[in-house]
Amino acid sequence: MFQYSGAVLTRSSEPSNSGSPEVESKGIDPLTAQHNRGVASSSNHGESGNCARTLSQARESTRKLATSHYENFLVASILLPKEMRQPFYDVYAFCRTADDLADESPSPEEALRGLERFQQQLDAAFAGCPEEPLFIALEATIRQFQIPKQPFDDLLDAFRQDQHRNRYANIGELLEYCQRSANPVGHIVLHLGDSCTAENRILSDHICTGLQLANFWQDVARDFAMNRIYIPQDLMCQFGVEEEMFRQIPTAEPLRRLLAHECERAEQMFRTGLPLAKRVKPWLANDVKLFAHGGLQTLRAIRKIDFDVLGSRPTVGKLQQFGLVLRALAGRL
Repeated sequence: MFQYSGAVLTRSSEPSNSGSPEVESKGIDPLTAQHNRGVASSSNHGESGNCARTLSQARESTRKLATSHYENFLVASILLPKEMRQPFYDVYAFCRTADDLADESPSPEEALRGLERFQQQLDAAFAGCPEEPLFIALEATIRQFQIPKQPFDDLLDAFRQDQHRNRYANIGELLEYCQRSANPVGHIVLHLGDSCTAENRILSDHICTGLQLANFWQDVARDFAMNRIYIPQDLMCQFGVEEEMFRQIPTAEPLRRLLAHECERAEQMFRTGLPLAKRVKPWLANDVKLFAHGGLQTLRAIRKIDFDVLGSRPTVGKLQQFGLVLRALAGRL
């Protein structure tokens, strides 16, 4: 799905700024206005007078990143209450930027250098002195919703692992990777929804791991082009799949059978995690159902092409996505 030290800011504890000229003239929400004044006067943010980075500017940058290019996030954000969209933009910007550093860098070495710089920016944000716009916006969201640092660290650790590990011996190793590459996102979302209990984290982990596995089986060709095979080696041996088959089009029959088996595993994870929707706030329940059913639609798309994922990438069309949103709004998912 779409995880600090210092004082925690919440909506209920913020002093009223309704009479502030900044709020009235620019339509800035009170939390943003208060933080802007703190940023403008603080040396912790490395400000130098005429080049101050305000929270409102930082939030605008994460909002633009989240709304300009990525359709899947736009579909999900339709169901969010207006006041929750900015926090999701901030978290999404972190995840998307880290993912791009990991997958779009010219080399693993450059990716690791970029991720290390990103880690340093994250550390600075949790120390109360964010420097880059993304982290200025993210820090405000982290403090407001009391999100711990561990989920963010876990995500970056998984991205670093991708730079030096590209094979997995068994399903246990792959699921351990998913605990850091996917599940932390669910924990962050639960914090945003004030629903991060131990029981809810377990259910969320099933959905997030299911989404990660569905993405793996959807992107077998793309990952192999980057010399990554997420299908466990023992399963390849069990189903008679050799690495040479990843170069064959159409997809070889043994690999299709293996993918059919693994799609069943992913579907069961979605089914196991779906009761989470009944345990969280209604606005979050809609997104939980949308993410889970979106993952199930991805599995259907893989099955529809008879698991020939090397011949063409299975996708969920815009009409199907729109249908999911309508069903979620109507309470029919």
